[in-house]
Amino acid sequence: MIEGAEAIRRLEAAGARLFVGVPDSLMKGFCSALDSAVEHGRHVVTANEGAAVAAAAGHFLATGRPAVVYMQNSGLGNAVNPLSSLTSARVYGIPMVLMIGWRGEPGVSDEPQHEHQGAITRGQLDLLDIPTTLLDADARPPVLEEVYRGAVEAGGPVAILVRKGAFDSPPETDPVEGLRRLDAIEIVVDRLPDDTAFVATTGFTGRELALLRDKRGESWASDLLMVGSMGHASAIALGLALADPGRTVCCLDGDGALVMHMGSLAAIGAEQPANLVHVILNNGVHESVGGQPSALRNVDLPALARSVGYVAAVGVSTAADLTEALTDPLPGPTLIEVKVVAGTVDGLPRPSDFHQRIEDMRAWLSGG
Repeated sequence: MIEGAEAIRRLEAAGARLFVGVPDSLMKGFCSALDSAVEHGRHVVTANEGAAVAAAAGHFLATGRPAVVYMQNSGLGNAVNPLSSLTSARVYGIPMVLMIGWRGEPGVSDEPQHEHQGAITRGQLDLLDIPTTLLDADARPPVLEEVYRGAVEAGGPVAILVRKGAFDSPPETDPVEGLRRLDAIEIVVDRLPDDTAFVATTGFTGRELALLRDKRGESWASDLLMVGSMGHASAIALGLALADPGRTVCCLDGDGALVMHMGSLAAIGAEQPANLVHVILNNGVHESVGGQPSALRNVDLPALARSVGYVAAVGVSTAADLTEALTDPLPGPTLIEVKVVAGTVDGLPRPSDFHQRIEDMRAWLSGG
């Protein structure tokens, strides 16, 4: 097992000056150490993995040094475009080191939504002609320096595929006082019409909505729980709202997920679905993968939403203000930014039975 701080020291000793990417749960120790060990301007949490690759390309142009780009393997989909059409040795040949958390590795216990991505990860890297080194719990820090120096020789991206247990875990943080996400979700569910369809973003949000339904003995048929496809909840909600204009559709979104594909805000504003309520549960961090700050921490989301065509947009931070914001009927599309504190409940269950859930929701939407 490698300590995150030691990994950073090794990479810097080899020449790394920029660390950029999207946090991953298998690299919590590494990502946490970046926050404390690397100064502002040399560590950037980007909107998505493709943007991280592009930022690394810009850094190399200016400095001649490969950057370190970190991500979960699910983010390879976002990164394929710049990896194949910009940085590839067949195009501009821009070197960088990709540190990729291998969720769903075959033979390693993981959540079912990671199984398919885990099975194809090595194949994806092979198709992209990216040389790959495995990093596991028995690895020693010098391998990081070797891979970094090899990036320049390769004339393009190289990858470190991080297996479960390769990095240490950061210490737990103490909870803070404030509006909890679970309580905010319950207020939204209680205030919106009973036949509202919910699309809940990946991470703790969907899992907490499922916990709420179970505790209240309610059906899950009205809820789509995003277990992957981070950042696409709002686009799914848009498609659902346009197809079923007589029904209220609520997207329960997160700040880290929203910023990943924020262009969907403009699409919603352009289409003007009057039945769409977009709730951003903003805790300022990528919580489920380690608590690194999100890129939305300094953005005025209500102002941004209004600028792209949302009819109404407000920000709230208390239960009372959230209740008041959920007027009936709401003009739409509406955005409500809810400032919540980081933290979730112990023993939070994970959704499963994905095929059954989608069948139940389709039957519910059709009145069956």
